[in-house]
Amino acid sequence: MSKESRKFKVPDALANVYDFANTLDVRHFTHFGVEHPQGDEIAGPRQLADWMQERGLGTEGGRVTPAMFETALRLREALRAYLQCDPAERRRNKDVLGALGDALAPFPLRVEARAGRGAILSAAREDALAGLSTIAIELHDATLVGTLDRLKMCASEECRRVFFDRSKPSTRRWCMSTLCGNRMKTRAYRERQREAK
Repeated sequence: MSKESRKFKVPDALANVYDFANTLDVRHFTHFGVEHPQGDEIAGPRQLADWMQERGLGTEGGRVTPAMFETALRLREALRAYLQCDPAERRRNKDVLGALGDALAPFPLRVEARAGRGAILSAAREDALAGLSTIAIELHDATLVGTLDRLKMCASEECRRVFFDRSKPSTRRWCMSTLCGNRMKTRAYRERQREAK
């Protein structure tokens, strides 16, 4: 769990999915006169290995190859496309579901019986990318308990940050109503004013 996921009270059971989806920061807006810098926390194999190690997902001495890195990027891209869809659309959008299924295929899981915990899912991979199987496990578990629908992508084209919707009706559209929501509402208001003239 990262400082970000703790700050925004993302449940521990979805923290790795949240953090992984947000390793790509495409925000491009100006706030209080300062332009937000875009970035990628996992810009290369070394950064991916470090990111995984920081979260306890890496293996000691495991080297992320360029091919493994590409596999991880495909997973992130498919995950972000999935989270960008409205939760009701996610279950119907065959393209998005197919892409996510294909991106998850390199991360097979196995069922293990553990004392005190019953049956759990674990990574079948045993290489440097095995830790990313946690993403597949969290997606599976969150689907079962219904919390995955609360993980969404900000509706602002200038943001596209993934957030956890804590609102009771689960209808939030923006990661922060005081920032993205306010900016979008102000823009819509100005558009209406222009059209009225």
